[in-house]
Amino acid sequence: MAGCDKTTPSLVMGAASCDLPSIVISGGPMLNGRFQGRQIGSGTDVWKFSEDVRAGIMSEQDFANAESAMSRSPGHCMTMGTASTMASMVEALGLALPGNAAYPAVDARRNRIARMTGRRIVEMVSEDLRPSAILTKQAFANAIRVNGAIGGSTNAVVHLLAIAGRVGTELSLDDWDAFGRDVPTILDLMPSGRFLMEDFCYAGGIPAVMKEIADMLDLDALTVTGKRVRDNIADARNDNPEVIRPRDRALTPHGGIAVLRGNLAPDGAIIKPSAASPSLMKHRGRAVVF
Repeated sequence: MAGCDKTTPSLVMGAASCDLPSIVISGGPMLNGRFQGRQIGSGTDVWKFSEDVRAGIMSEQDFANAESAMSRSPGHCMTMGTASTMASMVEALGLALPGNAAYPAVDARRNRIARMTGRRIVEMVSEDLRPSAILTKQAFANAIRVNGAIGGSTNAVVHLLAIAGRVGTELSLDDWDAFGRDVPTILDLMPSGRFLMEDFCYAGGIPAVMKEIADMLDLDALTVTGKRVRDNIADARNDNPEVIRPRDRALTPHGGIAVLRGNLAPDGAIIKPSAASPSLMKHRGRAVVF
């Protein structure tokens, strides 16, 4: 059972090290925040509002009201921060049941998928289905591509590299570049876009995203369902093309994680193009090295 940012990768690393039958169930995101007639997201808007308070644009009382409005239910952040990203990554890796990432914490379907997860792990023990059979190079390639499609967190890089190390799968920044370079960001979700995880749930969640980019995935990768990716996404549907955009209307044509190299970062550096200001894509100026 995993929840916020670091708990998901740490538990998966432990499961991978033990290599006993394992399955992930996430706690789920909070419900959408709403304040003064518009949607607001934890993380994305809290930083903006805190700067507005410092600048005298927003009162401290309004900030407190906004804080309550964006944290109105149990759950982790409902933007595509690290918590939502890693819940999405374990689903893309095949370590969680389809739909696990997006159901809100207080949604009745969260309770239902928890029960299904409990039943499934008993079956997995009988089948001797272990993480080592699922966490293959193909599974990591799928996760990297899904991360690009959803505009996932840059923290996914260090977490997936660490998980891969536990199962002896070679994974590097070069792989992130190779697997993710041409994947468009099709999920219009904060901080890259407009919507939040509750909207993503109603639109179809990770299975719908994976179906949209199916030609970029290894559909024969094994998952905790005992079935292949192709079977898991066969009946997936996109119920809101504004949230999960078709590829010809992608949020950004080349999303995911861009790997940067140069004398300032000889071992490489990363940036998330879908959430970066256009001015960052090409810049000439003085370097400040910390």
